[in-house]
Amino acid sequence: MANSIIALDVGTKRVGVALADQNTKFPSPLITLINDDYIWENIADIINKQDVSRIVVGLPRSLSGDDTEQTKYCREFADKLVQLYDLPVVLQDEALTSHKAEEELRSKNKHFDKSAVDSLAATYILEDYLLSQNTGLKI
Repeated sequence: MANSIIALDVGTKRVGVALADQNTKFPSPLITLINDDYIWENIADIINKQDVSRIVVGLPRSLSGDDTEQTKYCREFADKLVQLYDLPVVLQDEALTSHKAEEELRSKNKHFDKSAVDSLAATYILEDYLLSQNTGLKI
């Protein structure tokens, strides 16, 4: 039985990935992938290696809550995940997760790059999803 959930912070250049074990329910950054011709193969590798049972995709919207071009892109990305992998794919609001990730990384007074922001943002997306499911998330 598959035992992990991954969350994806999907961008046109990079895809941040976070992971939570369904037993501990503690989300953490996993990796940031380059969104290139190998993205689907790289996601399949993660699914297989991490024993994934569900994929959560961050759904961006404008500050007013309206769909944007990025919203459309993420929905299409999620649709492709459904077509390629025999797993449930869930869309999760990702309001301000990248901003929150940047703030956290800045507070640590260490140099960071955009890939660190992306994987941490995916962690917040996964945390929000787990909290919305009332799954006993441990923070």
